[in-house]
Amino acid sequence: MTTSGTIRAGIGGWTFEPWEGTFYPEKWPKKRQLEYASSKLRTIEVNGTYYSGFKPETYAKWHAETPDGFVFAIKGNRFVTNRKVLAEAGGSMEKFFAQGLEELGPKLGPIVWQFAPTKKFDADDFEGFLKLLPGTLSGLSLRHALEVRNPTFAVPEFVALARKYGCAICYAHHHDYPEFADVSADFVYARLQKGQDDIATAYSPGDLDGWAARAKLWAAGGQPDDLPFADPSAKPEKKPRDVFMYIIHEGKVRAPHGAIALQERVDG
Repeated sequence: MTTSGTIRAGIGGWTFEPWEGTFYPEKWPKKRQLEYASSKLRTIEVNGTYYSGFKPETYAKWHAETPDGFVFAIKGNRFVTNRKVLAEAGGSMEKFFAQGLEELGPKLGPIVWQFAPTKKFDADDFEGFLKLLPGTLSGLSLRHALEVRNPTFAVPEFVALARKYGCAICYAHHHDYPEFADVSADFVYARLQKGQDDIATAYSPGDLDGWAARAKLWAAGGQPDDLPFADPSAKPEKKPRDVFMYIIHEGKVRAPHGAIALQERVDG
């Protein structure tokens, strides 16, 4: 019986000019950057889907250019989440899921729904959104992660709703946004956003050791006790969970090296 979930460390996107010659080999063709990045990393979070839609052919191409076992996290479109009444997002959500995501097949990972820092928690409003989330797409099981950025979400009621609908609360290690690491789904989603470009691996070796230990604890069904929680009294069911961790935002130049170093720690 499996006693631990799969841990994947990755980055946000794969096209970033400062990575040319630092992460990508000198003169590496731009059209082969995804091929290279996916050979070194286990997952990539796609941010472009937040701003616009893509064609099925694009998702099929991404699938073809990446190895077996690689997983994309796809950010949900802003027209779904950036609205006053979330329950009215049905049309935009249908459009988002009709663009061809199923072309990724088993490489389709979590769908990440990012909410503006100004979006405050309202239980009825947010449950209206959660009710819209599909559980499957063309036979593929869907996983949803919720990235909220307003401190009003740091309440037990939000955690209870996320658990009711099986959605992961995104843990954001961030300078400005609230942090809560409540486990609320059958997977864990973390965005490590306090990296530094003057550190070779974005996070220091000691910090990476700490994140690797937390990742292993999450994967084994536990919950770290050194992170903040919205509902410290609620303990998740102890069962193996897949873990997605992205070094992203700050320290972006060194993010690929940090993700590789983090993956080596959890695999070792």
